Amino acid sequence: MANRLGSDAAHRTTPTGWTLRAAVSAHVVAIVGQPVFAGAYLTGDFDSLRWHAVGADVVTSIGYLQVIVAIVVWIRLRQVWPFLATLAVVAAETVQYFAGLDGALWLHIPLGVMTVVALVVLFIALWRQPLPRRAREARDA
Repeated sequence: MANRLGSDAAHRTTPTGWTLRAAVSAHVVAIVGQPVFAGAYLTGDFDSLRWHAVGADVVTSIGYLQVIVAIVVWIRLRQVWPFLATLAVVAAETVQYFAGLDGALWLHIPLGVMTVVALVVLFIALWRQPLPRRAREARDA
């Protein structure tokens, strides 16, 4: 019984993992509002463009915060994949942000769709399995 409890504890999500889950969850909530504001703007509600711009600032800020948390996950939990996935999403968001400022809708809209999908996939991946600390692999001399 003691081995089973010890084994279960080793596979539980750590507080660092929960922090990353919280960041990606906030990121998803923020990014889902973006197409709503854009759609409202396209239907003639011109105030929605301001909300879309504010939302872009919020989404981008949460994304950069998520990068920092993913770095901590990489260092503390020895799991690099959340950092690499977060970096890819945030890089796409940054390109999309500046494409929107420049009015390059040919890039802004499809990249926005891909970014939302990528972030939702990352959200699912982070919530599907625990984020335990990985043991250091023994180095052969």
